[in-house]
Amino acid sequence: MFPWKFQRFLLFPILPLLTISALLATTLSASAKPNILIITADNLGYGDLKIYNPDSPILAPNLERLAAEGTVLTDFYTASPTCTVSRACLLTGRIPQHHGLQHQLVGVEENYGPMLNKKEILISQAVKPAGYTTACFGKWNVGFAPGYRPTERGFDEFLGNVSGNIDYYTHIYGGHHDLYRGTEEAYLNGYSTDLFADAAATFIRKHEGQPWLCYLPFNAPHFPNAKNKALGQPVIWQAPVEAFERYGCDPGTRDEVERYRAVVTALDDAIGRVLQALDETGQADNTFLFFMSDNGAFMLPGRGLEVSTNAPLRDGGVTCWEGGIRVAALARWPGQIPAGAKVSAPLWSPDLLAACATLAGTKMPEDRVMDGKNPLPVLTGETNQSPHDTLLFTYKNHAALRKGDWKIVRTQPEDSWQLFNLAEDVSESKDRSGEHPEKVKELAEAFSEWDKGFTE
Repeated sequence: MFPWKFQRFLLFPILPLLTISALLATTLSASAKPNILIITADNLGYGDLKIYNPDSPILAPNLERLAAEGTVLTDFYTASPTCTVSRACLLTGRIPQHHGLQHQLVGVEENYGPMLNKKEILISQAVKPAGYTTACFGKWNVGFAPGYRPTERGFDEFLGNVSGNIDYYTHIYGGHHDLYRGTEEAYLNGYSTDLFADAAATFIRKHEGQPWLCYLPFNAPHFPNAKNKALGQPVIWQAPVEAFERYGCDPGTRDEVERYRAVVTALDDAIGRVLQALDETGQADNTFLFFMSDNGAFMLPGRGLEVSTNAPLRDGGVTCWEGGIRVAALARWPGQIPAGAKVSAPLWSPDLLAACATLAGTKMPEDRVMDGKNPLPVLTGETNQSPHDTLLFTYKNHAALRKGDWKIVRTQPEDSWQLFNLAEDVSESKDRSGEHPEKVKELAEAFSEWDKGFTE
């Protein structure tokens, strides 16, 4: 399956990552370095896809194709259950307590401010020493002050929105036009999902024959928000007419369930065009592709947001229940990652920077704590053991820690830890803390060790 040197590396996942990078630099220099395509959805529900929930009525054939041609990750986590912080963790390979951006950016002022620390090394910068051309197309949401913009942080190209859930057609956020190419405002007509996908497809075709990294963070299927609408404009989910036609429903329907399904299908269609660019240029086999949702769907009854589902997980976005942090994720690299397989070993979003550096054959930063670990041995099937002993999650008052099949969680700092066995109870319906106080103590001590490290 692999060149023999790569096989040898994967059989010894305990080697230090710097040694691994040195091995790969030698191995990959003799052949084309793989392209890297990282696609994120925005608030997609774990149970919205048939891949995880066979009863889902949502049409997503391209994501299902990726699942068939690659590997489904059943226990993949975002390091934060909210958009801004999740993106910062993916980009830096570090959890919020280490990269410092621990809150959701609100309003134009914050989104255009100096937010994600300029000292952080992003995935774009991690692969640059290996000669990669890089691009970001989509939702940035981690600060856009001079010096903090994508093209000033290792990305050669950028087309996207600075802020959060822009209107899909007018590209308005908080009364402010929010679409940029590079560092300049861009006035383009079109559905934002299509604009980002088409920019990525153009980039892929343009850079055939040279290694590239494309970060494609869609703003779909994020829920609509009244502050991003013109006066009198309905606050409804938006999708192209053809997406509604796929369901045989009227594009003017006010049924929010029907409208949400069309948004997800439009996202899937857009991903299909990106896959088509890979196929038509013959680059699919040499491209490591990773897809994930930035966090779980929001479960906020009464606001029209309960149209998606994280089933069978509990709750959703901005919580540390499984529905907020365990997300849909797929990985494809033909000939390297097994087709039609499932990975249940816990991995998380900071691992993607380690994967990028490993694939490019570059060194990981040595002057800071890196929370991501190389996931390739797990993704390729060389091992079924997670590189992580524990995974820690915090957001506002919520906190959780997973170790093996066990997880502790609390919703207030003063609360006692609840304990769940995820192998037996993925829905977190039965608190086992009273039955296993020694397990609570073990995981609570592990949480304290993480916490202690943040203050040292």
